[in-house]
Amino acid sequence: MSMKIIVSYDGTANEDDAIALGRLFAHAGAQVSLAYVRHTPERDSEREALAQSEAQGILDRGVELLGDAGAGRFPVGRHVVTDRSTPEGLATLAAQEGAEVIVFCSDSHTAKGHVAVGNSAEHLLEGGRTAIAIAPVDLSERVNGSPIAQIVAVGDADGGARETADSLAAAFGASVAPVVNEDTDLLVIDSRAEAEHGRVSISASASHLIEIATSPVLVLPRGVRLAFDRAPAATAA
Repeated sequence: MSMKIIVSYDGTANEDDAIALGRLFAHAGAQVSLAYVRHTPERDSEREALAQSEAQGILDRGVELLGDAGAGRFPVGRHVVTDRSTPEGLATLAAQEGAEVIVFCSDSHTAKGHVAVGNSAEHLLEGGRTAIAIAPVDLSERVNGSPIAQIVAVGDADGGARETADSLAAAFGASVAPVVNEDTDLLVIDSRAEAEHGRVSISASASHLIEIATSPVLVLPRGVRLAFDRAPAATAA
């Protein structure tokens, strides 16, 4: 069964970077869906129908940006979720769909080329059950196809970062390097050793790595290993 990934997308600032990261995972064989979280339903039925239609339109645009990478083996899912909390809505959707990763863009005030954890991602990085991926600002401008050449895994032997990095490297035809450097294209981070199995919780040193990262970051729940299976070339429908 292929990896399921949900991209949080509402069409606002930096959200195209989350789409770009979703596209990279699709190139690694993941089944990608997009999710838009509305916070309150409209009481009037016509207004509610209009709000749903607008949300679907935003997701349709996201699917267009995802491009051929989302059209290989799987149809691209579109989910409009109503929840007062964006992270809780996404976590519930991930549980329902069996998704193993939720993808976010960086905070809207982040400098170009850098990563910053937004509020929703931060909430899920402390106690969430789903791996969290965060795209650097401008990823959508620099990604062309699947240019992942070097991956770095950070964590101890009991975590899943190294095996996940190996799986991604095999999918991309990339290498796994021992330390982060200017050539790092993807950073895979384990949750800290004290975290409950299956829960996300990052150490201070991991938080620092994310703060200075210029590549996409994937944070794993404790003890979780993700297995990717590269998709064949997409074909026109």
